[in-house]
Amino acid sequence: MDSAAIDRFEASRGRLASLAYRLLGSATDAEDALQDTFLRWQAADRKHIEVPEAWLTKVATNLCLDRLRSAQARHERAAGAWLPEPLLEGDPMLGPAETFEQRESVSLAVLTLMERLSPVERAAYVLREAFSYPHTEIAGILDITESASQQHVHRARIRITAERRGGDEVDPVSARRVVEEFLAAATSGRTERLVALLTDDATAVSDGYGLARRLLRYKTRERIASYVRAGFKPTPAKRRLAGGSPAFHFVLVNGSPAVLAVTDDRVVGAMAFEVSDGKVASLLGIAAADRLAHLNKAWRQHEPDAPVINAW
Repeated sequence: MDSAAIDRFEASRGRLASLAYRLLGSATDAEDALQDTFLRWQAADRKHIEVPEAWLTKVATNLCLDRLRSAQARHERAAGAWLPEPLLEGDPMLGPAETFEQRESVSLAVLTLMERLSPVERAAYVLREAFSYPHTEIAGILDITESASQQHVHRARIRITAERRGGDEVDPVSARRVVEEFLAAATSGRTERLVALLTDDATAVSDGYGLARRLLRYKTRERIASYVRAGFKPTPAKRRLAGGSPAFHFVLVNGSPAVLAVTDDRVVGAMAFEVSDGKVASLLGIAAADRLAHLNKAWRQHEPDAPVINAW
């Protein structure tokens, strides 16, 4: 392949990667889809490709759709053990973030909700909301009619809006204050304060330190408070699991406030928060190593602030 063709692909790499991540909810899978797109580009008769960016977008999108439709993907997602892979703030794979719709489309909450859409609905929604593609181009990418594109996007918006909780943007400074107060209550054992810091309809989801076969879900404030209190209570077994005594850092992942547990410059756990009206509306706990792999790469190149908890 000549250098001009490689340069043309590289010019589209960032956009294709953020598209693939939104479609798949996994940085690892997105990187695989991007590599497959490059191989298709390498093998293509490029002199007959009039608009390379459009060609690459169509190929990458359909490779992602193939992955979403695969028997393995359907099994993993249906098994109840699937969570989106979190990305550290500033990761290029997060893609465009100029508008509220773009930022919202890559939030962990919306990536989770998009699991309930059909693959074509998900692709149409992402292309429209995150990348502002007109319906004529979406129709060409997905091999559907323009009217069908409009219908898919409309249905996706309705479903996501109906199920989205606390979808307003939150000031990061205010969110950090809430999270730090929540963390202080969790580490001091003040369960009643934890309950008070949760919204009435708060929810929590955890992968059980990466050991559970199915996700663990908590739906009352009292159960969530007990789960959080137990999770932040240090024990010798937890230190062994974490490979030492982790420090806890406040960060943003996918635009949401989060706390990372870090041992020897390695992220061993992440808890992402959704804050609404000064309280915690939802929690997402992730500790499975495969879901933290991409975040760990970014963390090693990151200059962290001082930890909110230095020793555990």
